[in-house]
Amino acid sequence: MSKKKDKQPTSEPLKRKVYEEELKHLHIELVKLQQWVVAKGLKVCVIFEGRDGAGKGGTIKAITERVSPRVFRVVALPAPTEREKSQMYAQRYLQHMPAAGEVVIFDRSWYNRAGVERVMGFCSEEQSHKFLQVVPLFEKMLVESGIILIKYWLEVSAAEQQRRLEDRINDGRKIWKLSPMDLKSFSRWDDYTRARDDMFAASDSAWAPWYMAHSEDKKRVRLNIISHLLGQIPYEDLTKDSKIELPKRGKIGRYKSPHYPFRLVEERF
Repeated sequence: MSKKKDKQPTSEPLKRKVYEEELKHLHIELVKLQQWVVAKGLKVCVIFEGRDGAGKGGTIKAITERVSPRVFRVVALPAPTEREKSQMYAQRYLQHMPAAGEVVIFDRSWYNRAGVERVMGFCSEEQSHKFLQVVPLFEKMLVESGIILIKYWLEVSAAEQQRRLEDRINDGRKIWKLSPMDLKSFSRWDDYTRARDDMFAASDSAWAPWYMAHSEDKKRVRLNIISHLLGQIPYEDLTKDSKIELPKRGKIGRYKSPHYPFRLVEERF
């Protein structure tokens, strides 16, 4: 990581109107990036890691809500099966890597081994240590195969994390976001901090650097990450020289639909 002192996030929440205006502009740029990725056959892999409740899911949703799911593909793998546990560790991730013209976003990734698996005892210290030794070489292999690899860590304070997790408990719309693992890991803040620091020290490489984003304000972190992501992949606007017009519509009304007893959705609102 950079030795420069991190700039601390501003305490003033971003106004919704400002957020929506900026997000609209960034969404337009993401569409341009999408067209460039497809036209040039780029292979992009974006990793999101971070604290529980740091806003990874919301940030990923902000990135993908205006682009094609056939180009921007989100991968959020469940816990490994017994068969997958017996495989080479990286094996189940490799099958999700991008082909030409794709952007794959990992909502948590192979770094589970350095984080939750290590802290919660799902792997041994030796396994975690070996992973951290090997992962820079694994990622160099990905990059040398032509994949653009971008890694983000979302950081949130302990107080804000607690507020968000309590909000998930009390809001029926968000309870699905609260996993049993969130509750078990809540009391292990320092263990996760130590695991994060070891992970950065081992895997912040020249070919696959880590980028940290403060997420005290969800709106700010979404804008900051999208803006940063756009800056990592040089692209051009392929539509600037093309004028799109709707063709003339044929005459309407020549075809008469037969009477059919449609099952209409009740208009309750």
